Amino acid sequence: MARLILSLDNQVLAEYNMTKERYTIGRLPDNDVRIDNPAVSGHHSLIINILNDSFLEDLNSTNGTYVNGKLIKKHALQHGDVITIGHHQLRFSDQQVNEPEQDEFEKTMVIPAGQQNADQLAKAEAAAEKAAATEQDEQPAYQADAAAAVKLDPAEAAALDEAPKAPSMGEKVSHSDTAHGIDPASAPNALPLAKLQVLSGGFAGRELELTKALTTLGRPGVQVAAITRRAEGYYIVHVESGKEGDYPLVNGQAIGAQARKLQDNDVLQLAGVKMGFFASS
Repeated sequence: MARLILSLDNQVLAEYNMTKERYTIGRLPDNDVRIDNPAVSGHHSLIINILNDSFLEDLNSTNGTYVNGKLIKKHALQHGDVITIGHHQLRFSDQQVNEPEQDEFEKTMVIPAGQQNADQLAKAEAAAEKAAATEQDEQPAYQADAAAAVKLDPAEAAALDEAPKAPSMGEKVSHSDTAHGIDPASAPNALPLAKLQVLSGGFAGRELELTKALTTLGRPGVQVAAITRRAEGYYIVHVESGKEGDYPLVNGQAIGAQARKLQDNDVLQLAGVKMGFFASS
């Protein structure tokens, strides 16, 4: 199923699953995709879906309809096309090729640990460790106690990595225990998973779940950062840049050499790509 992703100034505003044959785009309320902006005509453009093909047509709008920067009257839409209407953009995404694109995005922006300098990654992890420890020291006592409750000592952590042993003949197994012998009632709440959503460029709308303890992002020689997943939260740390002092941005501010804890809805800018950080509820 194809979809449209509406954005303004690299901020995603809405997504539309294209389940109908005709979609009108314009300023008036009766449009399927309404863009309430003076630069947009009342009925600006039309998209017609025929089987697996989609066609865009300008409806004699005042300011014209553009696809990938070119003024068009009629255009057969292709996956990844960016439609500009007034000041807004609509990215056409064909879900039939979403998976290959996701793979391409990961190949482009996600750097395997084996391709990174081990010393740099060790410094990044140490910076995140220091930031997390500093934050915990600054917490009120009751919050520090709660944070400590979700940490395991080395013996407990090692036990979690071991495969569960099969019970021997005649051995009773408690149904209140998990496969690793932890009572669910007393198990700590795990840190919710978070994700990044690309807000700009050709991969706008793509998402990346942060499931690893350390995710390295960017482009070597240009700008690289690491996001670490810890019990206290997610932290972003600068790893390396092609220019000295060229740090990633969070909400428009350079993070510097120190690790920074990420908050829900933060906007990251790394190697020329804007990404939103979203914590799962």
